[in-house]
Amino acid sequence: MDREFDLIVIGTGAAGSPVAHKCRAAGWDVAIIDSRAFGGTCALRGCDPKKVLVGVADVIDESRQMRGKGVAGGDPEIDWHALMQFKASFTDPVPQSRQTGYEKIGIKTFHGHARFVAPRKLQIGDQVISGRYIHIAAGARPATLGVSGEEYLTTSEQFLELDRLPQRIVFVGGGYISFEFAHVAARAGAEVRIFHRGNQSLEKVDPDLVGELVKATAAAGIDVRLNAPVKSIARVNGHLQVQVSVEAGEESFAADLVVHGAGRVPDLDDLDLPAARIEREKQGVSVNEYLQSISNPAVYAAGDAAASGGPPLTPIASMEAQIVAANILEGNNRRPNYTEVPSVVFTLPPLAAVGLREEDARKQGLEFKTNYADTSKWYSSRRLGLEHSGFKVLIEEGTGRILGAHLLGTHAEETINLFAVAIRAGLKADDLREMIYAYPTSASDIVCMLN
Repeated sequence: MDREFDLIVIGTGAAGSPVAHKCRAAGWDVAIIDSRAFGGTCALRGCDPKKVLVGVADVIDESRQMRGKGVAGGDPEIDWHALMQFKASFTDPVPQSRQTGYEKIGIKTFHGHARFVAPRKLQIGDQVISGRYIHIAAGARPATLGVSGEEYLTTSEQFLELDRLPQRIVFVGGGYISFEFAHVAARAGAEVRIFHRGNQSLEKVDPDLVGELVKATAAAGIDVRLNAPVKSIARVNGHLQVQVSVEAGEESFAADLVVHGAGRVPDLDDLDLPAARIEREKQGVSVNEYLQSISNPAVYAAGDAAASGGPPLTPIASMEAQIVAANILEGNNRRPNYTEVPSVVFTLPPLAAVGLREEDARKQGLEFKTNYADTSKWYSSRRLGLEHSGFKVLIEEGTGRILGAHLLGTHAEETINLFAVAIRAGLKADDLREMIYAYPTSASDIVCMLN
């Protein structure tokens, strides 16, 4: 006989776990399923372990930048094996901790691949379970590229598990994953190339600051090629041969590792959504403004699994999970708001953004002024030997509202949060100018950015 639950959650990451916890706290009978180790992408295969690697690379980078400015001695190096062990100290405890946490509060756990067999029924192995509600938070997977030799690609997850870092590394695609891992690999001594099919890498980020980041990337010894789609990958004489289309025709590059950094897609194909009458699109499950399936009202979706219009970021997944939990428990009453979401490319230096780009503001017909400057000669950059930094802030004419902020430089990943608070709270440029900041800090530069 089928086991029945009030709620079944597919996925144990940021978009799924909070829904299970909230509904269980309300007294509901809850089940949660994952085909992989419990914990989700961010904790196990994404943000958290990546930032551990970036942190060590940052130490190496700052030490090298300050060479001759007070730092002496031998050139510091990354011990890759020790770094992987340090990273594992964060990730290894997570699955058991999550499992224990679920069981302690009475959430039923299932390990295995789930697929729908009816609108409110799922099969996991030889078990069939049904739910009054089902929440899909299945995350994302690397996109299929259709490139000959695609089977030779290494995923970002596999990169985070490398026991040894190969010498010659090619990254396919010029997005977050490629740039972040390329900066780490270069500081670890690898010869690194990035091939991107478009004419701008990091396509959703301010192009001027991306251009400055590309200069910093080149200065780190990383070869970035634009308008250079990878055509094929082959194994030849013990190494990988990458065929790339370039302006002059085609060029071949030898590599020991080729990493997939060309985008991710919702991991929904194995769920058999048609069996549950769940409509989907390229971006995920088709949902309404309440994150409820437009075709099956018993189903909700969040994070990378939902075509919600929100950016694919962990804080968005967490926010959407809270909204789904509220709407399931109380009836549809909450909607997501994506207008003030800060994001960071964790390169060296980091590139951070919140709010509108100039292009977006113009499309909306807004009247604004742009404050834009290279800050490499500012005190905050010079004291750390940082040669590539800058900012761009959009301020609405008449109202003084801050429409967007884009930062490249030391502590940009922290300073951007102040701009995010200002935009969400409706603060004006004058409000931030009049603020008294601790000095000297990266945040105290905000006053100069708004003049």
